[in-house]
Amino acid sequence: MGSIAALEEAKASGFNPMVSVILSRQGSSYSVNADEEEKASLCIVRRAGFLSPTREHTHHLRQKLSALCAVRMATQDLYLFFHGLPLPKIVHSEESLEDFRKFKVQNDDIFVISYPKSGTTWMQEIIPLLLNGGDLTPVESIPNWERVPWLEETRAVLFLDKLSAPRTMVSHMPYPLMPPTFSSSKAKAIYIARNPKDVLVSSFYFHQMASFLDDPGTFEEFMDKFLAGQVLFGKWTDHVKSWRNTDLGDRIFYITYEELIQDLRGALERMLRFLGRQMSEEALDRVTEHCLFKNMKKNNMSNYSLVPQEVMDSSKSHFLRKGIAGDWKNHFSPELEDKFNAVIQKELEGSGINFPWD
Repeated sequence: MGSIAALEEAKASGFNPMVSVILSRQGSSYSVNADEEEKASLCIVRRAGFLSPTREHTHHLRQKLSALCAVRMATQDLYLFFHGLPLPKIVHSEESLEDFRKFKVQNDDIFVISYPKSGTTWMQEIIPLLLNGGDLTPVESIPNWERVPWLEETRAVLFLDKLSAPRTMVSHMPYPLMPPTFSSSKAKAIYIARNPKDVLVSSFYFHQMASFLDDPGTFEEFMDKFLAGQVLFGKWTDHVKSWRNTDLGDRIFYITYEELIQDLRGALERMLRFLGRQMSEEALDRVTEHCLFKNMKKNNMSNYSLVPQEVMDSSKSHFLRKGIAGDWKNHFSPELEDKFNAVIQKELEGSGINFPWD
């Protein structure tokens, strides 16, 4: 049985499809020995809701899912490269990226675009509520990767056909690599950016807790990799410049993580206008309260607590950490700050891009 059919069967049985992060669309991403596979199947059975898994259950899921427990792999085994950008193999494949490029964008589609660790999860919480009039039911009952899927990832195939119009999707891709039908359509995009120093700090902790990413090393070592673009989706500066220098006109809306912190309600009102939606004051109050970071962090459909500990180890760091601006000040020495600022300023020179943290 192919991995997609296996995932569909597992999902119908109550299996959390987020565990597809340890699968590829063509089966197991890696070869494992019998002991490792047995451990993997047991951990998946437990996540599937079988509190006392039998060996028959274990053997069945092992055959169906070709799973492995998440272990820290060699760096060369963790990533595939798409136009020079490193992407984690655990949620990307050659086939999923080909599907991404061939995706048929519809005129009423809505895309949330971001560089990793810039507020994607927050937007996955916000946008469905703005579109449905403030009904909290979907965001409290459907995992965020299912209600607003990543278009380039392997698990997108499970959910895209089930989205109702207007379809809402997220992507970390730079503008030139978006599907050709995106630029020729009337689809809208919301681009969320964040202070790159805070992006770096968040990425550093994400690498510590995610077993499918390479060990970040020391903070200074990871900063050097970040500035060189040797991290997920390449350089931060390349990404933000690609989405600022577009011909999308009024089809794109720019917002920052910091604006969500400073005035969430005002940010929601501006996004409503961009999306052409209206909402009662009562509903807007409800959405604003729910989408405060401290409240969103408690939502198990959004905080990644459904993901197995073997994949994301919350004992090392929570996926949703502090939700504040300026945490970088607790990590940068004056020397590191000067070095970081010099590189970022040089690479943004002449772009005309200004951010609220500048």
